[in-house]
Order: sequence, then structure tokens, then C-alpha cells
Amino acid sequence: MSQAPVGLIILDGWGVRGEASFNAPALARTPHFDAMMERFPTARLAASGVDVGLPEGQIGNSEVGHLNIGSGRVVMQTLPRITAAFARGEAAENRAILDFVAEAKAGTGRVHLLGLLSPGGVHAHQDHLGQLARLLSGHGLDVRVHAFTDGRDVPPTTLPDDLQAFRRAYPGVKIASLQGRYWAMDRDQRWERTGRAFAALCRGEGEAVADLDAAIAAAHVGGTSDEFLYPMITNDFVAMEDGDALACFNFRADRVRQILNALLLPDFDSFDVSARPRFASALGMTAYSDALAAHMHVAFAPQPLPDTLGQVLAAAGLQQTRLAETEKYPHVTFFFNGGIEAPNPGERRILVPSPKVATYDLQPEMSAPEVGDRLIETILDPGNQVFICNFANPDMVGHTGDLDAAIAACEAVDQQLGRAIDAVMQRGGSMLVTADHGNCETMWDTTTDGPHTAHTTNLVPLALVGPAGAGGTGPEAEQGRTLRDGRLADLAPTLLDLLGLSKPAAMTGESLL
Repeated sequence: MSQAPVGLIILDGWGVRGEASFNAPALARTPHFDAMMERFPTARLAASGVDVGLPEGQIGNSEVGHLNIGSGRVVMQTLPRITAAFARGEAAENRAILDFVAEAKAGTGRVHLLGLLSPGGVHAHQDHLGQLARLLSGHGLDVRVHAFTDGRDVPPTTLPDDLQAFRRAYPGVKIASLQGRYWAMDRDQRWERTGRAFAALCRGEGEAVADLDAAIAAAHVGGTSDEFLYPMITNDFVAMEDGDALACFNFRADRVRQILNALLLPDFDSFDVSARPRFASALGMTAYSDALAAHMHVAFAPQPLPDTLGQVLAAAGLQQTRLAETEKYPHVTFFFNGGIEAPNPGERRILVPSPKVATYDLQPEMSAPEVGDRLIETILDPGNQVFICNFANPDMVGHTGDLDAAIAACEAVDQQLGRAIDAVMQRGGSMLVTADHGNCETMWDTTTDGPHTAHTTNLVPLALVGPAGAGGTGPEAEQGRTLRDGRLADLAPTLLDLLGLSKPAAMTGESLL
């Protein structure tokens, strides 16, 4: 077994697109990435749709990408599981939902249903909202929706169209409050944002609007996109009271944890939550965290994923390091480990704080230099055999829709990639460099004729760096290995192949060597 380091670098949101226009990686000065793709074996990976367990044509995302990478198999995602459960009538017989209904009825009979009103399908889907609201109302419950608005996984100002489509499909659903995901779905411990969302939900603090559509239109005219809409309180708002019930229809965990922690966890102390009620019951579409699962019914529990890459490395006695800045830390830990929060034996975790700026176009380098410093230390550490590192910049800055900032983000990451390549070569190690999904390679939306802020269905790059990866067009070409195209699920088996470890039967991905 090789004692030289073997690793994986994930350039989050760095996809492949042939055209250079509005393509941040293509327009950026990236000498290290370009040389890597020229010198070493390369391939392309599918990172969306059925190749990652999503519906055909559905854009990939970081949670899904890291889950597929870390588990070494195509994982059926919660989005199609929930969609199928409603379509087949299984949701109406779901034990967790029925228990929640019984407890809600024993309380006030009012349900506060919150989540992302969006057809994007990354964190939630508005059809799930409508179907769950209809199901709960059918049991005689008074359902009040607290909608978070998107503008990030869908174009920036499509809320009017999405809201109109939702109302047509699900007439009569009461929207009590509405606010941008910037406030309600923070995941970076920016508690002033979560606190504003909490105040709107619990106390009705926000702009009182008699005409929601007019208020949204006015915000758009004023330059505020859907992601950043300030809380709006409608005529259907009723303050949360003791005995009410709380339900969340998001199926992705990372961006609802903070607001749910504030609403539900007894020991929450990041800001004053004395206004929150004692809920009769709480329901989540999935398990958002171990702590929250103790206080919520879970409608669609995560599927067990045995023999993830982290578990296989631990069983082999290898020391592994997971490294990312705050924005992507859950992805290289919780999601990469198949939804398990506890680290594996021998698994070290390094968290670098993300910068405290309003939006990352203001600091496109984010914390890449600090992540790079810790990465080099890890690669050069003889006591560490495997490293998994995520650079968040291409995705997080890509979401802002600012092309110049996205170019700067790619250039900042390229500098750190060059350092990592040098360190790996110095140690005689090997590493795979790839992405989890596309984003910043498409920064203009030709449909809306405006900035593109969402993920894409494009393929992502793959390169095998190091002596084991010799075989590009460089002088080592006749000595090294080659890569074939594949999908994200093939990365873990490929890493195990580089380490000389056997792939467990549960990993259905294949080595790309």
C-alpha cells in the first residue's frame, strides 16, 4: 500500500463548457489548472440528473455531489423519493406525517409550514409544499405557509411566475410570510440574518403587505432580487403560539439547520429566542441533524449507506483529513460520510472560517489562501495518508451572478491548486482534481437575458496529478496511467485503486484508471 499521500481536491462549481463567453474558468488566468489539464491524464464526469440519483435533467448540487463522491455509488436522492411518495399516495400513509397530524390536532390545530418556495429542486420543491399543505389541510389543520424565496438556484427574479404557477396548482394555500433565503437559510453562523428570519416567523416583524404581488414587484423595481427580499408579513399571518405545530418541507439539511435550531433546540443561545412558542409537534421531510431529529418527526429518513470511502479508509487504518472553509465544511464531512455527523476513526477535520461579507463577490478569494495553507501542511505531513479538500469559491461567487468576481474566484483557487500540485509532486503522491457540479462556467442566462446564478447540468473536469498520473502529453506520457470518462460515483473507487485498496461490494462505482 502506498505511503505517499493520496487526495481529492473538489473545485466546487467549476464545470466544463465549450464556449468562452460568460465562462469564468475559460476567461480566468489559470496557468496551474491549464498546465495540469495538459500534463496529466484527464477525463470528464457527469454530475447531474440520473447520474447522481436525481430526475433526468435536474441540476446537480453540492450535497448530492459530495454524497455520491463519498459513497462511491449513485444515491437515489430525497427529491425523487418524496415526489414518488406523493404521486403514489404513500405520503398520506407515512407514519411520521400521521403522528405529526395527530399531535397537531391535539394542540391548536394550526401548522406553520416553512421552506423554500421554488421549482429549483436543490433544497426544496414547491410541489412538495403544495402537496404537503393539501394533505395537512385535508386532516382539518389550519396551514399557514412561511415561504423562503430563491433567486439563487433559479433565475434571480422569477418569483412572480413561480408564485403564479404555485397558486394555479394549489389554490387556497395561505402564505403568511415571505422572505429571501439570504435571511432564513444562512448556514455560516451569521446570526443577524437568522435572527431577522426568526423575528419575522415568530413575531411578524417585517413589512406588512396587503398585496404580496405588488410588494414583490416593487422590490424588484428597487433592485432587490428574490434571494434578498426583506421579510414581508401578509394578512394571513398569525403569530406562532404555544400548541401550534411546525413543519419544514425542505429536503436538504444544511441551509435550514440554523433557523430550525433557533425554533426547536432547547439549548439554543446564539440569539434571544424567548419569543418562540412551545410547539405541540414538529415535522421534517428528512433528518436535518442528529440534534433536530430528537425534536422532529422525520418523514423520509436517510437511506443507510454502508462502506463509504471514509469508513473504508478508517478500516484500513489510514489517517484522513477533511478540509474546507465554513460554506462547504458540511459537504466534506456530513454529506461526504453519507449523512453521518460523527467523524470516522482517524478522520481529522479542519474548518477555515469563511469571510464575513454580505456577498462573496465583495471578496471573491474568500478564504482560499488560508485553506491552501492548511492543505499544504496536510500534504506535507508524513502522518497523514489521505486528504479531501474543497475550494468553495467557484460555486459561492458564481451564485452572485458577477462575472468579474467569478473570474477572480477561479484565479484565486488556481493559485492554491498550483501550490497543492507542487506539494503532491514533492511527496511523490497522487491526487484527483475535480468538481461536484457546474456553476461558474455559465454566468449569463440567455433565456432571461440576465445573470445566471444557478448550477448547471454541464460535465465537470477530472485530472490525475502526480507520478501515478503521468500520462498526459508531457514527457511522462509513456509511463503513466490514463483516465476514462465517468460520473461522480466513480471517484471513491478510483481513490481506493490509487491506494491499492479493494473496493467494497456496496460501492457500485468503478475505478476510472
